[in-house]
Amino acid sequence: MLRRNQTLYSLVNTDMRRFGFVWILIFLGFTGLSATGRAAELKMTRAALERTLKQQLFSGPQGRYYLKGDARSACAVYAEKPELSFLADRVVIQVKIDARLGKSFGGKCLGIRLAPTAEVSVVPDAEGETIGFRDARVEHVSESKELNFLLMPFLSRQIPASMKLNAAEVLRKALDGSTLTTGYKLTLERLKIHSMLIQEDWLTVDVDGDLSVK
Repeated sequence: MLRRNQTLYSLVNTDMRRFGFVWILIFLGFTGLSATGRAAELKMTRAALERTLKQQLFSGPQGRYYLKGDARSACAVYAEKPELSFLADRVVIQVKIDARLGKSFGGKCLGIRLAPTAEVSVVPDAEGETIGFRDARVEHVSESKELNFLLMPFLSRQIPASMKLNAAEVLRKALDGSTLTTGYKLTLERLKIHSMLIQEDWLTVDVDGDLSVK
């Protein structure tokens, strides 16, 4: 079984629609035998991370996530249009909120309507073979205590959880069918994420893994 002894892959693009981005693997240095994997670098763009969040949390009708009620409710609260940006070592997520608060009467919501922009930031965190996020810090909410009661757990727990991505699972799916396209069967045996670093518009992930070629 051959093992790679150089940098294995660089994430650029992919046709894996489930996560909204495609992986292109560049394999180098299949010239020697190695019992263990060596350090490799995997890069993910801010836009790819944003698409992951949209597909895993904002996949409902019209790209909305309802915190209260649904599309048929007179009084409802939903988040939409998430936007991600990188600031220093943090990932900043901004979402638009539409809240109709009050009492439902005759198919209408008798009360107030608020449309704030809410914002939370997180730090990328390695979790074995998973790209995760920690230290959720709510940067901005509304001036309504009632609305913030719904927004705080959504921003600090649901958004970070929905951004998690199992890198090994994605890579293994990307390698499916490699025999037809390359003439070789490529198999990812093991992957471990050591650290992550934000660099300009990229999330750079340092990984260690083993790849077999048959």
